[in-house]
Amino acid sequence: MAINTTASSDARHARTGKDAAIYDGDGNMLATVDQFQAQSNFNNVQYTPLGDPQEHEAANSYSITITFQQIVIQDETMMENLISAMQDGELPVCKFQGTLKGRNGSEERVVYPECIFSGNQDIQNFSNGDVIRRAFSMFCNGKPQKMSDLSI
Repeated sequence: MAINTTASSDARHARTGKDAAIYDGDGNMLATVDQFQAQSNFNNVQYTPLGDPQEHEAANSYSITITFQQIVIQDETMMENLISAMQDGELPVCKFQGTLKGRNGSEERVVYPECIFSGNQDIQNFSNGDVIRRAFSMFCNGKPQKMSDLSI
């Protein structure tokens, strides 16, 4: 007799990168992006009340960072925005939508508003014998919004 009978562990519903896509704020697919990651980082405040030997934490702040790699086929919007930002001194504000399609037609869609360049950005990154890619790193100043849920 099986112990784990949870339907969500059914491997037929596992998703891979071919089921995901990333879009800009206007709904245009960023078709040359082959890796995308949005991560949250939570920072808590530690405290120890008088008379209590145990240390505790209280929620303080969080941040969202987005990193992705784009296969270099032609100079696209991200590269144009990066070069313009360096020339003008004005950071562009971007919006992204990450999607993951389910087998049953459901879709997980998360919108990341108010993103700006943060950290290292690839201008040119060449390596012999490999597909040329550019890596971008963004900081999300807006609150992520979940627009739809993935289901089985």
